[in-house]
Amino acid sequence: MLFHVVPVDEWTTDVDRPYAPASLVSEGFVHCSPDGPAALVIADGLYRDVPDLLVLQIDEAGLGAEVRWEGSEDMLFPHVYGPVERSAVTAVLAVRRDADGHARELTPWV
Repeated sequence: MLFHVVPVDEWTTDVDRPYAPASLVSEGFVHCSPDGPAALVIADGLYRDVPDLLVLQIDEAGLGAEVRWEGSEDMLFPHVYGPVERSAVTAVLAVRRDADGHARELTPWV
């Protein structure tokens, strides 16, 4: 499984089309994380000021695009080189924050 952090408003836009965030145009790929805990670290570090945040759980086998694991030798991250088919998303999880605003937990988004 792959995990992708996304603001709610981006995920709920163009729901009849594959998901294609701005990074797909600007960098050529969709940034993902290897697991839920890593996604929480990303949410806490890069999306601290975004109140409504989700994490998509993505089945790599359901993607039509190539996935490359890239980064340094210490830490590799999955990058999806194409849009994410919504059918490949197996769960949509809400980021729950603690009283200090830190991303601490993933729960089913309803």
